[in-house]
Amino acid sequence: MTTNKRKIGLRPLAALRDQHSASVRPVVAIIGKRLCFGLLAASLIPCQADAADDAAQLSNPSRPLSVHAGAAASSTIETQPVVAHHPKRANFERERASHEARQVADWVVDSGDNRSMPFAIVDKKDAKVFVFDADGRLRGAAPALLGLAIGDDAVRGIGDRKLSSIRPEERTTPAGRFVAALGLNSHGKEILWVDYDGAVSMHPVISTNPKERRLERLATPTPLDNRISYGCINVPAKFFKSIVHPAFTGTNGIVYVLPETRSAREVFASYDVDEHARVQSASQTVAAQVASHSGAVAH
Repeated sequence: MTTNKRKIGLRPLAALRDQHSASVRPVVAIIGKRLCFGLLAASLIPCQADAADDAAQLSNPSRPLSVHAGAAASSTIETQPVVAHHPKRANFERERASHEARQVADWVVDSGDNRSMPFAIVDKKDAKVFVFDADGRLRGAAPALLGLAIGDDAVRGIGDRKLSSIRPEERTTPAGRFVAALGLNSHGKEILWVDYDGAVSMHPVISTNPKERRLERLATPTPLDNRISYGCINVPAKFFKSIVHPAFTGTNGIVYVLPETRSAREVFASYDVDEHARVQSASQTVAAQVASHSGAVAH
C-alpha cells in the first residue's frame, strides 16, 4: 500500500515537470526566493524582539532588568568623586603663638569670618598681638599690655565713666569679635578703636606714669607683668606705626580678643579646622554613596 501511494503521488509531479518545464522553473524560483525571504524574516524576529524588549526596559523603569542588563546599566552610572576638604590656615611665618591663637586664626581664614578684611588676634593669656592681612598672612606680632583684672566681660556703661572711678576689678579687656577702625582719642592721638562704646582701643603704649613701668613691662619675656591698663591694648609705638597703622588704613578690620575665662568656641562659635575637614569629607562620602545608590535604583 505504501509503495503504490508513493508511485501514484509522484506521477502528476513527473508529468508536470515534463510538460511544463519552461513554466515551472520561474515558479520554483519564485517559491525559492519567498522561502529565503521567509527564513531571513524568521531569523530577524528574535533580534527585533530583543530590541523591543530593550526599548520596553528603558521606557518602563519598574520592569526588572535581567542580570546582564542590570550589570550593563549599573556600569553606566556616573558617580562624582569625593574631593577631600583641605582646610585653609593662617600663616604665622616663624612667629611663636599659643595653640588657641593658631586655632582661632586658622578658623578665621578657613571660614572667612573676617569678610576679606585685615584682622588682629589679641591673646590675653600670652599678652601678645598678631596682625594679619585679609588673606591670613602675618604682618607682625608684638607684646601687649592689657586690663589689670582677669575677665572677659566689660562693666556696663564703663565707657562713660572717668578713669578715676574705675575700680581695679573692673579694669578688664573684654573678649570677643570687634569691628575695628582707626580714629583719634580725646587728645588727638591716632588709635585703633576696638570697642567704641566700652572705650577700649589699641594704641601706642602710654608711659606718662613712671610708677607703672609700662615700657619695662613690655620688654620682659613673661606675660605675668603685662596686666596694668584700664582695659585698653597697649602695644609698642614702633609696632603701631609700622604694622597696625598700615594694616587698617583706609579699611575697617576685625579684632579677635581671645577669652581667658571661657573657651574660644563659646565666644566666637569657632571650630577646629582639622576636625571640620574630617566632618566635611565624611559628609561628602556619605552623600556620594547615597547618590550612587539612588542612581542604581533609578536605572
